[in-house]
Amino acid sequence: LRMSFMSDSSDYKPEKSDYGEGGEDGNNPAAPLRGEVDMADVPVHDEIPVPMSRNNVGNRFLALVFDRDQSSKLEGAEEEDVSELLWEMHHERVTLTEDHVMWARKQNLYNETFNTGSMADVLWSHQLLSSDLQRTIGHAMCIDSPTIQHCREALSRDPVIQNLLGVDPETGQCDVSSIPLYRWRQIRDHTLRRDDGRDGLPSMALGFDRQEAMSDGLREEVFEDHLEYLIRSERVISAGPLHVATEEKTDPKSVAVGTLVFFNAKDRENAVEFVENDPASLAGLYGTMTVHRYNNLDVTGKFVSENLYFPDQNTYQMKDAMAHWGYPVDDQQTKWLNW
Repeated sequence: LRMSFMSDSSDYKPEKSDYGEGGEDGNNPAAPLRGEVDMADVPVHDEIPVPMSRNNVGNRFLALVFDRDQSSKLEGAEEEDVSELLWEMHHERVTLTEDHVMWARKQNLYNETFNTGSMADVLWSHQLLSSDLQRTIGHAMCIDSPTIQHCREALSRDPVIQNLLGVDPETGQCDVSSIPLYRWRQIRDHTLRRDDGRDGLPSMALGFDRQEAMSDGLREEVFEDHLEYLIRSERVISAGPLHVATEEKTDPKSVAVGTLVFFNAKDRENAVEFVENDPASLAGLYGTMTVHRYNNLDVTGKFVSENLYFPDQNTYQMKDAMAHWGYPVDDQQTKWLNW
């Protein structure tokens, strides 16, 4: 009773009580009410808040990994063998998907005693599908890192990329210089943050500007119409322009070269129609535009709490994996995991 009046900041005062001075017993106004815990007897524990990632510096790099462009398997292959090779690459990617997810999760987990050298966070990784939805053809990945070099070092340890590009047997290094890397400047508007899969299936539109459009100001001319179109559609998950991946994001050479939009669509035809009716597309901004369905992989490594709704499902596998890696799963540095 006493706490309820304190919390709502009412004008209640002890002297207005129907009981005598000092409360119900009429003696000690500070005496705990029946069933109330005296806070003086409760031990105090100093809690350390979960620290923000040191890599959350606004340097969001987009890596586009298309298997057909990166693999050497198709070099010199006969036309009749291409289909079989593409299916082989699909099966290899599916087999390595769990390794890819675990690599990203481990990349994101670090504290004062574990993985302290991590300098890149994998914010998301989307597995791209073929137009007929039968095969995986690559993945788009967003990495937050202070420098391009740290970003590429992280990419070089991705099991899927290592399988595509190979690893130097002498150095044990994977050369990822062929992986396209861009700065992604996500539009910070709450109306462009729909849940993926709501009212449709998650799709990705990737458009690159015409060479002439990079200098004639067309992108700036159509931006407001483009933005209004995305907002009014009420289907965009996230969106933003792609820029040249310079070392500093304020570098004048980091000009916009394309657009990346994630959105929900009922089917492929609906997705293509949405992209084609974008004012930027109608104005002729893009030289190439592709649309892909994708699977959103859970690479954060933070969804490991007990499943209260479906207790039979084992959701602690990630915790067991981190313990195997040597991550201190019961320490004070990992509150989100131990609560």
